[in-house]
Amino acid sequence: MAEPTESNESAPAARRTAGRPRDAGRDRALLEATVQVLQESGYGGLTTAAVAKRAGVSTATLYRRWRSKEDLVVGTAVRWAADLGPQPDTGTLEGDLAALLRDKAETLEGPGGRLLHVLIGEAAHNDTLARVLDTAIIQPVRDRAATLVRRAVARGDIPPLDDAHVLADLVVGSMVSRLFLTPGAAPPAPGDGAAPAAPSSGEAMTRELLPFLLRALGARTG
Repeated sequence: MAEPTESNESAPAARRTAGRPRDAGRDRALLEATVQVLQESGYGGLTTAAVAKRAGVSTATLYRRWRSKEDLVVGTAVRWAADLGPQPDTGTLEGDLAALLRDKAETLEGPGGRLLHVLIGEAAHNDTLARVLDTAIIQPVRDRAATLVRRAVARGDIPPLDDAHVLADLVVGSMVSRLFLTPGAAPPAPGDGAAPAAPSSGEAMTRELLPFLLRALGARTG
């Protein structure tokens, strides 16, 4: 919940600035600061005051955008989930699946991954965050995976599946396991200068997972 003193401060400020265009640069600074503070302090230790200070803005500025700490974290999750990118149609199951794996690996190794890493545990006892993680992060992958499966079935590349969404569970589950549950493979903190371990890089994961997923889907090989 938001700190009461900051929340009280924000109400008149919000009324004074009604109709003022939002500054996209400040929005991004606040979202990036949220990821950084979450990684350093966890959800329980995050405060709106700490985020505002890290972003170089006032708490009133933050509350004009998000009403509470939970709203701020939810907004941050939605923003970084959008980094999955557009869905290409490469004309082949292998090409479509490789593009999905690379896009998701890039997202998980960046700010979106750091955010997800912190929130997975919190979501176990916070229904709002659990819903956001599913809607903003998991569901887009499910929809994209289902689309590429349906295209592959229509081309005759693979037999029909009872549930086209199962592919997304394999993609997300394996990548989360590699990046977040494998020692030494978690995404680096901002500014620490460390690159991800080679086995957990996006390209390495794509090379390892792609043939396995193709076999699992029953893809015809030459």
